[in-house]
Amino acid sequence: MLTTLAIVFVFGSMVMVHEFGHYIVARWFGVKVIEFSFGFGPKIVGYQGKETIYALRIIPLGGFVKLHGMDAEVDANGRAIIAPSKDAHSFMNKPVWQRMAVIAAGPIMNFVLAVVLFISVFAYLGIPVVSNTIGSLVTGKPAATAGILPGDRIIAVNQESTPDWTRLTEVIHAKPDQLLTLTIERANEKQTLTVKTEIDAQTGHGMIGIAPEEKVTYVQASILESTRYGFERSVDFTKLILVTLTKMITGKIPADVGGPVMIAQVIGEGAHQGLANLLGLTGVLSIQLGLINLFPIPALDGSRLIFLLIEGLRGKPLNPEKENMIHLVGFVLLMVLMLAVTYKDVLRLFVKAG
Repeated sequence: MLTTLAIVFVFGSMVMVHEFGHYIVARWFGVKVIEFSFGFGPKIVGYQGKETIYALRIIPLGGFVKLHGMDAEVDANGRAIIAPSKDAHSFMNKPVWQRMAVIAAGPIMNFVLAVVLFISVFAYLGIPVVSNTIGSLVTGKPAATAGILPGDRIIAVNQESTPDWTRLTEVIHAKPDQLLTLTIERANEKQTLTVKTEIDAQTGHGMIGIAPEEKVTYVQASILESTRYGFERSVDFTKLILVTLTKMITGKIPADVGGPVMIAQVIGEGAHQGLANLLGLTGVLSIQLGLINLFPIPALDGSRLIFLLIEGLRGKPLNPEKENMIHLVGFVLLMVLMLAVTYKDVLRLFVKAG
C-alpha cells in the first residue's frame, strides 16, 4: 500500500507540475485551455470552469493539458476541426516566442519542483556532513599503497584544511596526476604521507582510492542555507545526469536504462526509507523528466521547440501535416522503446527472484 501511494505521489507530482507549467503560461498569454486533467483514461469526475474542464481520471499517474488550436479538435458530430486562423485564443495564432514559452514552461517547472523538494529536505533534515574519516580503501590504489588505513582522518591536503569529506574530495579531484602531501590523524597522533593521484578515466578527476565512513551527520541549517544547498544539489544532479546520458549516447558507458518497472521498484524502496528519501528521489526523477523532455525527440517538448525555432527563422510554419506525422512516428517509436525497456525490467526482476 505504501509503495502504491508513493508511486502515485511521485509520478503524479512530476507530471502534474510539468503540465501546470504549460497551463499557467498558456493562460498568461491568453491561450484557451480546453482541459486540465489529473490522471489518464476514463473521466471519474469533472468541473466545467469558465472555459476549461478540470477533470480527475481513473489512472492517477500523471495528467495532461489540452490547448485550443494546438491540435485538431473534434466537434459535437465527431468531425476534426482546426481553430480559425484569426482566433486570438488559439495556440497557433500566438507569436512564436510565446508558443515556445508555453512549451518550455513544462520542463522548467520540473526543475523548479526539484529545487523546492531539495530545499524542503535540507530545511527538515539539515545539511548532511560526511566525516573526513576513511571507511575503506581500494586495493592497489595510491591511498592503500601509501599506507593509509581505515579509521585515519585526512585533516589536510598540501596544508589546506579538509574538515569534511566534501572538501576533501574537492581538493583531491582538482589535482589529477599530482603529488599530494596528506596530513592524517591516527590514534590522536598526526602523521604526514605522500600520495600521487591517478586520473579517473570517466571524469578526469584526481583519485586515490578512498571511501568514507557510512555515518552521516546532519547539521541544522537556516532557510537561506537550505535554499543555497537546494539549488546546488539541483545543479549537481543536472550535470551528473547530462554527463551520464552523453556517455551512454557516445558509447563510453553501457546504456543501462531503467523503465517504469525499475522506477516503481526504486520509488517503493525510497518510500520505506522515509519521507525525506522519497522527496529527494522525486527531485532527481523530476530533473530527469525535465531534461528528457527538452531533448529534440519527436512527440516531446524539445522537438516542438525545434519546430518553433525553425518557424521563427523561416518566418512561416512548417507543413502541419508533416509535423504531426513526425510527432506521430516519434510517439510510436517512444512507445516501442518503453515496451522494450519495461520487458528488460521485468526480466531483471525474474533474474533477481531466481
